[in-house]
Amino acid sequence: MSAFIPFFVILPLAGAFVIPVFSGYWKNMGKVLTPTLMLVLLALSVMFFFRDSAVFVYYVGGWELINGVPVGIQFVVDGLSVLMLSIINLVAFFASFYSISYLKKFTGDKYFYALFCLMVAGMNGVVITGDLFNLFIFLEIAVIASYALVAFGIEREELEASFKYQVLGGLASLLVLLGIAVLYWKTGSLNIADISWVLKQEGSSPSLLFIQILFIAGFGLKAAMIPFHAWLPDAHSSAPAPISAMLSGVLIKAVGVYAIMRLFFNMFELTYEMSMLILVIGTISMVGGVFLAIGQWDFKRLLAYHSISQMGYVFLGLGMGMVILSVNGNKAVAVMAIAGGLYHMVNHAVFKGLLFLNSGAVEYKTGTRMLKELGGLSENMPLTSTSSFGASMAISGIPPFNGFFSKLMIIVAAVQGQFYLMAALAVLVSIITLASFMKVHRYAFSGNLRFRDLKKFGEAPFSMLFSMLVMAGLCLLLSLLIIPVFRDIFLTPAVNDLMNLLNYSQPIIGF
Repeated sequence: MSAFIPFFVILPLAGAFVIPVFSGYWKNMGKVLTPTLMLVLLALSVMFFFRDSAVFVYYVGGWELINGVPVGIQFVVDGLSVLMLSIINLVAFFASFYSISYLKKFTGDKYFYALFCLMVAGMNGVVITGDLFNLFIFLEIAVIASYALVAFGIEREELEASFKYQVLGGLASLLVLLGIAVLYWKTGSLNIADISWVLKQEGSSPSLLFIQILFIAGFGLKAAMIPFHAWLPDAHSSAPAPISAMLSGVLIKAVGVYAIMRLFFNMFELTYEMSMLILVIGTISMVGGVFLAIGQWDFKRLLAYHSISQMGYVFLGLGMGMVILSVNGNKAVAVMAIAGGLYHMVNHAVFKGLLFLNSGAVEYKTGTRMLKELGGLSENMPLTSTSSFGASMAISGIPPFNGFFSKLMIIVAAVQGQFYLMAALAVLVSIITLASFMKVHRYAFSGNLRFRDLKKFGEAPFSMLFSMLVMAGLCLLLSLLIIPVFRDIFLTPAVNDLMNLLNYSQPIIGF
């Protein structure tokens, strides 16, 4: 199985090279090759769920350990990596297939698909690398491609949003790189497992606290958590719809949330102060994001603010688990909180990706995404309306959709862990989220039809509808993860890897 690991980076990088070079000979190469590559990567990700080992290590260039010291680059795949790879490549497949029809209103689609493959290669690389500096390299590959994709429409709004994204993204990268440099000065290593072992021997220090703050600020900017969120509403609302789905569905998770999880659970020793900081950031983001969202009339901008709020749920679950573990509390409650956070991360990738695809279909047919200018679309776009309704119920936490069960796990864990204020806020935010999406459906899909010419166009094209309807089905299917037999296959290995804490280095470097 280890031999397959490099393909998560090699295949999309090859696609990014081949598409612009050979599209002159076959103009549809990007439209065919990109979804095919994403489907292959998705199948490869799912295959790793049924692995026969807990951890797989691939030594790049054949540089194996020398006396237990990692002298080369390692690619590592464990339960958390597999979960993240599956999320990334699942959303990437549907977004790329959706793009086949959506990109007809753009020119230069070969560059779009090349950048798309480059972004996926970067995200996959972030997830599988066992080396901090290469994590930074892959992170930059992903975000630089995303800067270009946000500006793909080359209108003033897109260029301005991309510029803001680049400025704040560059600041985030600087903070992360500084943290890596100071950590290398302190430990003499860049390998995550090796650093974990070194820090376990040395214990805490003021310099280590400084490094942790740098990482929280840097990766918090990448994840767009409040107060690091200023770039997200413009970038997510200005990008083409499939890219908005990728940015919100997986990019902020891969280059932000995943990095924080991996480093703070498996590299640093958990401390109460840093755990509380992450918990507070998650709570503020959850509440602040939804209040910023409910007043929006731009469909995509409303969804962008909800990304902040919903990722707040993820940080809430993870933060509660970290706090409980840091004070040697009830591990069963910590497991439930962390599992709820991971479960909601998976669910968010699907229902938020779907909602951005819905908004793209609406804008594709009507030319606007302003809710006050829409109305009655369910009459002529019934499938788009139905899939949007399913995603709206999922994000609002209404049963039997997937969002209900992940929020329920987080809220129950909050009550059992005596985080009563967080539990109450989680319920309140879910109610306000429902009100927000009731507004969306009232103004966009219900009421009187305001576009007289819409009847002659009908529904969105097939590739767009296919992606939306299958993802709507996943909003129901993922509810099965609440059942232990399915949860043990897909979620439990990732939870166990996070609960493993500083023993992360054992299967990788042997001590």
